Amino acid sequence: MTQSSVSGPLPETFRALRMLRGDSGAYPEIQTLPLSALPPGDTLVRVAYSSLNYKDGLAVAGRPGVLKTYPMTPGIDLAGEVLSCPTGAYVPGDAVVLTGWGIGERSDGGYAELARVNADWLVPLPPGTTPEWAMSVGTAGFTAMLAVMALEDHGVTPERGEVLVTGAAGGVGSAAVALLAAAGFEVVASTGRLQEEAYLRGLGAARLIGRGDLPALTRPLEREQWAGVVDTVGGDTLRGALAGTRTHGAVAACGLAGGSALGGTVFPFILRGVTLAGIDSVTCPVLRRRAAWARLARDLGAEKLGDMVQTRSLTDLPALAEAILAGQVRGRTVIDVNA
Repeated sequence: MTQSSVSGPLPETFRALRMLRGDSGAYPEIQTLPLSALPPGDTLVRVAYSSLNYKDGLAVAGRPGVLKTYPMTPGIDLAGEVLSCPTGAYVPGDAVVLTGWGIGERSDGGYAELARVNADWLVPLPPGTTPEWAMSVGTAGFTAMLAVMALEDHGVTPERGEVLVTGAAGGVGSAAVALLAAAGFEVVASTGRLQEEAYLRGLGAARLIGRGDLPALTRPLEREQWAGVVDTVGGDTLRGALAGTRTHGAVAACGLAGGSALGGTVFPFILRGVTLAGIDSVTCPVLRRRAAWARLARDLGAEKLGDMVQTRSLTDLPALAEAILAGQVRGRTVIDVNA
């Protein structure tokens, strides 16, 4: 390791939330670990913040299917500063953000004070932004931005009519509402928490509909209502959203909180020319990532996040995991890993 690739002495230990597996299942534990416990990788990052996403909730709550091995540090995103990078892609002190690429699932993730990762997974923080802002946006906001870009790529413009966001009070949904409103769209927010009307209107929603309105759309083709959809729910909600999408509209699908099955018929696709665009934030190409983060810095700056964000500590994660799985977490939760 060259002198230019590392800044000062490296820490000998770090704190992390680890998921362990015992006779009664998986459980979380805060541990202090040696540097040697970090996974392979070419870049060492001092983590400042991570965030709470639905997938993180599943992992920390010990639900099967997310973590591929144990012990494991969850946290599917992180932001901080580079401590060492022998590849030369970054220099010590560079501010970076990382989402996806299997961290917090197949390799240790962001719920730790240090992370060792591959340099080509990282994205430089846009100028004028901070690691805390990056995790206020996080995987959820990044996913929402990719969904908005997908709608635009398929010709959805504000002049074509309303755009629907399902699961609108959640992390991805909240960010999508704000981003679409910033782009000039008239946004319809679908939510099971109609008591959050003031919050959603504050983000830019023009009107709200209830969670049950979309599954109730059971005909193969319903009245044409929205030019585009950002769907974070899946299941019958996605089926109903497709049936009500206008001719040559587009639906960006990025979630399955309401189920992974895709029901309905092919009629929206072959009779109305509706496009169903899948959003994968995990393996998104680097150039698309950088474009999305640049757009996020422009359209979802810290001043616009407002009531969308709360900041909590590593020790709060077990309770937060249960809350997000129960649909009780509004907007975005930033995790200060050093608190």
